[in-house]
Amino acid sequence: MAYYLSPRFLDTLAVHITKNYLKLPQVKIPLLLGVHGRKGEGKTFQCELLYERMGIEVVHISGGELESPDAGDPARLIRLRYREAAELVRVRGKMAVLMINDIDAGAGRFDALTQYTVNTQLVNNTLMNIADNPTNVQLPGSYDDSEIQRVPIIVTGNDLSTLYAPLIRDGRMEKFYWQPDRSDRIGIVGGIFAPDGLPQPDITMLVDTFPTQAIDFFGAVRAQIYNEQIRDFIYSVGLENVSRSVVNTTTPPTFRKPDFSLSHLIEVGDRLVREQRRVDDMRLANEYNRVLSQGGSSSVNSASDPFYRAYQPAAEHVQTSKFEIQNSVSPSVAPVAAEDNGNGDSPQCPMPDSPQAAYSPTRPSTYSSTSLPADVRNQINAILSQGYRLGIEHVDKRRFQTNAWQSGPAISGQDAATAAADLERYLADYAQDYVRLISIDPKTKQRVMEQIIQRPGQ
Repeated sequence: MAYYLSPRFLDTLAVHITKNYLKLPQVKIPLLLGVHGRKGEGKTFQCELLYERMGIEVVHISGGELESPDAGDPARLIRLRYREAAELVRVRGKMAVLMINDIDAGAGRFDALTQYTVNTQLVNNTLMNIADNPTNVQLPGSYDDSEIQRVPIIVTGNDLSTLYAPLIRDGRMEKFYWQPDRSDRIGIVGGIFAPDGLPQPDITMLVDTFPTQAIDFFGAVRAQIYNEQIRDFIYSVGLENVSRSVVNTTTPPTFRKPDFSLSHLIEVGDRLVREQRRVDDMRLANEYNRVLSQGGSSSVNSASDPFYRAYQPAAEHVQTSKFEIQNSVSPSVAPVAAEDNGNGDSPQCPMPDSPQAAYSPTRPSTYSSTSLPADVRNQINAILSQGYRLGIEHVDKRRFQTNAWQSGPAISGQDAATAAADLERYLADYAQDYVRLISIDPKTKQRVMEQIIQRPGQ
């Protein structure tokens, strides 16, 4: 099967790998190449296609191997695999690479609560050391002064900004952001459906019907097509006979070619999209955390603390918010300092009277919805009159290009005026982001509308 290899992807990786095997005079060549981008866009698969095309030997490391109960094991593993790749070059006389998949999942730090272990530090330090001295990579407890072959390292990940900053600087790591354009998507999807004989116009229409979906979505659509025949097979032989019909049998079941018509593919794709939206709309973990944070009450808005976890002290979180609200509403009033208790402790903030206030750093004390466009106010009236719930999603300028929207707080107002005032407050909070208004059917938990209502700079 001839899969599609993007010319941009091929060019970037082929140049990086080749130049690491050349001796260019007085040229500093980064040893590492970081391929990053959205989930499911085929970063690893495109790498594998390139390796096969160029006849490159590959030594793999998974992001899951970058942590261990024994300190130092992952760092030693990296050195061992690197030397193994260098030995492949010497023995087989072919280019080789060391590939680390999903490095951000193993060595990244996503928020303040992510554990930063000794192994994480050693992994970062080891990769930096190898990048600076690629021909002198020693195993712990031994030393060999003979040089080894320089081997390029390819790493993949979704967000390289979670890695240690000195590791990804330009002198050590070259970065390549992989976002397939329309022609790339058509070529890749054409390769997925090549065994099924799907015409090129149908492939183009299928890609244009789901323009925001990742590449793996189309692979999932193709896999779903076979579910119908497998379901018929299960009930034809009987549930109790499925095992003996598929395991250790000399006559495995055969299936006729499924219906790969465009209308059927779009129908299956729509079903997968609905399931995606149900996952996004439910967000039960957020509800559980809100309940635990208030000892049974779900009134706290978790969007004010994106890194909130249920095991944080709820009282401390609420008290701080109340004190900050007092300062933000009355900036001219200095905080009241407690008297010294005589034991040298620092003065403490006064205890709040009520834990019911919610804190938002950019919200003024009073609002009106007069600054909202008339069409947005009319949209709010129409949505609430039909009994739907309102919410927002926001995204910064960089992630807007990848359609990586983040859920914002729900709009709790039951009447149009209150909902419009809430919406205006949230627009002030995300003044530098794209913001879109969403409405959700509370019965089916499905979205019925998405509309961008704020674009930064416009």
